[in-house]
Amino acid sequence: MRKLSVFNSVSSDGYFTDANGDMSWAHKSDPEFNAFTSENAKGGGTLLFGRKTYEMMASFWPTPAAMEQMPDVAKGMNSLEKIVFSRTLQEVTWNNTRLVKSGLVDEVKKLKNSNGDDMVIMGSGTIVSQLSQHRLIDEYQIVLNPIILGRGRTLFEGLTERISLKRTNSRTFQNGNVFLCYELAK
Repeated sequence: MRKLSVFNSVSSDGYFTDANGDMSWAHKSDPEFNAFTSENAKGGGTLLFGRKTYEMMASFWPTPAAMEQMPDVAKGMNSLEKIVFSRTLQEVTWNNTRLVKSGLVDEVKKLKNSNGDDMVIMGSGTIVSQLSQHRLIDEYQIVLNPIILGRGRTLFEGLTERISLKRTNSRTFQNGNVFLCYELAK
């Protein structure tokens, strides 16, 4: 069975985007943290996105600027299989990308039960919330950023019940970020 993980940054007050949908606050240049994310990106697998995250990622990672700034991450992002869940997109143009227009939960169940590499969701708060509700996410990798936004979007908007988690790993970085890794509590 394939494992499904989430890798997302959140502010100290629990938001993954600010009130305007901006996530740039989560991308501070720091050699130690950049090395960690570069190593993490080498893990392979399949990337799952919603429309907004896909559009943001596809507008950056295939560019020369991405290759210059973070060559290891850009190489991984561009070569990995990507699946975009969107009812409104008509096409996807980033290489190795497939569009799924309906049936998020059923498609993810099918993917989890198929052979292949593990899967990772980045950004895509609506998808995270929906899949969490159905207990389809196996691991939550959260980077807590030392910033308070005051308002924005949480990863779990619309969640109707509590989900207990168990910490499996943590790491603190010089830039103040804290990596927290959780799995579902039994």
